[in-house]
Amino acid sequence: MSSVTPLLSAREAYAAEEDAECIAKEKVKKKVNDKGKKPVMSAPQVPEASSTSEVQVIKNGAAGSKTEADASSKRKQGMDPPLVPQKKVKKLKQKKSTGMPFVVKDMEPDQSDRDKTSGGGGGGGGGGGDHEGSDECESVDEGFPPRLAESYDSSGTLKLDSVSGESIGAAGVLDSRDEGRKVFQWMIAPHSEASFFRDYWEKKPLYLKRNTPDYYKNLFSTSVLDKILHEEKIHYTKNLDVTSYNEGKRQTHNLVGQAHPSVVWDYYNNGCSLRLLNPQTFHRPVWKLLYNLQEHFSSFCGANVYLTPPGTQGFAPHWDDIEAFLLQLEGRKHWKVYKPRSEEEELPEFSSENLSQDEIGEPVLEITLEAGDLLYFPRGYIHQAVTDENVHSIHITVSTYQRNSWGQYLQKLLPRAVDLAMAEDLEFRKGLPLDHLRVMGVVNSDMETPGRSAFLSKVKELMERLLLYAPFDAAADQFGANLMHDALPPLLGPEDKMCSVHSGGERWCRKKQKVINRVELDPDTYIRLIRGNVIRMVAEEDGVKIYHCLENTREYHQEEPQFFEMSHDHAPAVEALIHTYPKYITVETLPVEGDDEKMTVARGLWERGLVVAASLTRTVMMTDPGSKSTVSPVFLYLPSLSC
Repeated sequence: MSSVTPLLSAREAYAAEEDAECIAKEKVKKKVNDKGKKPVMSAPQVPEASSTSEVQVIKNGAAGSKTEADASSKRKQGMDPPLVPQKKVKKLKQKKSTGMPFVVKDMEPDQSDRDKTSGGGGGGGGGGGDHEGSDECESVDEGFPPRLAESYDSSGTLKLDSVSGESIGAAGVLDSRDEGRKVFQWMIAPHSEASFFRDYWEKKPLYLKRNTPDYYKNLFSTSVLDKILHEEKIHYTKNLDVTSYNEGKRQTHNLVGQAHPSVVWDYYNNGCSLRLLNPQTFHRPVWKLLYNLQEHFSSFCGANVYLTPPGTQGFAPHWDDIEAFLLQLEGRKHWKVYKPRSEEEELPEFSSENLSQDEIGEPVLEITLEAGDLLYFPRGYIHQAVTDENVHSIHITVSTYQRNSWGQYLQKLLPRAVDLAMAEDLEFRKGLPLDHLRVMGVVNSDMETPGRSAFLSKVKELMERLLLYAPFDAAADQFGANLMHDALPPLLGPEDKMCSVHSGGERWCRKKQKVINRVELDPDTYIRLIRGNVIRMVAEEDGVKIYHCLENTREYHQEEPQFFEMSHDHAPAVEALIHTYPKYITVETLPVEGDDEKMTVARGLWERGLVVAASLTRTVMMTDPGSKSTVSPVFLYLPSLSC
């Protein structure tokens, strides 16, 4: 048994508070009319609530009293928690579908396959070297039928029976986020991840001298770049930049159209550097590296490859708006790194223009990167590099955390908070003082007058009050939805492909002249998300949007944002899958009311490729003639068949 804290706990508490209001009104009506009727509904118990205490708590980002008298203000204090229904939201009618057993029909495995008790399931990122409406209070409670309430314990925690892949015989079941952490640790080894984030992240550069030239050799090479130029359609500016830096001047020599190999190499022989943009589009090992790091950082991770001829420099001094990890692949390159010139330029939001040598001062780090070495520096650190006179250099720069700061979060949070405050709080709609233009503005900034002091005091009061309306979770969900648009698509292993629509299931058998491997779900089918950060659930008044990155390509923003919609009633199922990943849960344990509805949700997620599925079947094991049989669970996966 595993316990998870659901996003819907806020919704449940909200519904309970609305019910408490209704009951209070009923009690008043009872006293007035003296009818002695009992309320139709009883208020569900709200975790942490007390009818007598005045303890201040923070819930959904709002400080509020937990007394019955304050119940009516909770809507204002906890604006837009995830999946909070509105009073006039109509319950959507859901299409019913009959639950069907999860079976694989028309399969003819050989005897050795029949003898197996477990198969593949789960994931790991594959590798490889290829380069590829009512106003009544009761209406709010419609989404919380009695059976759903049983899925929550007294503290508001969702109770689910989840099992590990190992316990049902699944092979290769990995947590993609844990795999991402391991890949990051490999990238910065032997330095530890803990000390890196404590001492270096966003603080200062880190230089790792490995004396292991082959450490990064499988990521990329000059030969791979040449192969890509010959076999892929590479375009200047979109995929490739040709640059040079001479006598303090940076130049870009991009032509228009396709970059033909002979022309590109001619530029290189004349001392120009080559920058391949988004190499993950063309080379699988880079895709694998970046996708794993993306799972670890929960932020888009990108890369560029830089090839520089001997004794040359390709770029002017500048700073970038990303956290940069430089992995030296071949040759040598001499680097100079400089501190930000002022506090205003630390951790900048945008990259700089080209800088001149007399603008940057003295370097704080000067080193020569050789194959296998790593150099990290935070955004805002100025840098420049020149290759050794006798050997070329090729390195890959891995980037992350572009515009992923507290400031960007507040830019999403505060405008929405103001909208909500204006809609629900009279104080924000009151007019400005008559003298505000006479006491405020640049010409009055040095004056201290009673009118100016009163104005600033009122602004401070409203800013503090604004926090009561701040939709903290909704702003975070916007970040998550943006990540789903930016993100690289999941790199799936063979087990996950065969246990999902990505490769397993129905196929045409030429020999039998019919479709085989019919796949159907039943209540006992075990399912889990295909990857940890593959979806983001965003609540809206009329339903829920599930953003995902499954249909993205390796080319950045080639596709529009991908999402589908579902009702609030079905959202707890997605929530459960998010919180239990990488473990499995059965379809029948999904916290959705009604068996048909459970099957509808499971089938919808399966058809979209968001879950992998497995079936727990029963096999009779005979120990001795006449002895009692024992039942053993067997994990079935979807093997590829040759017919």
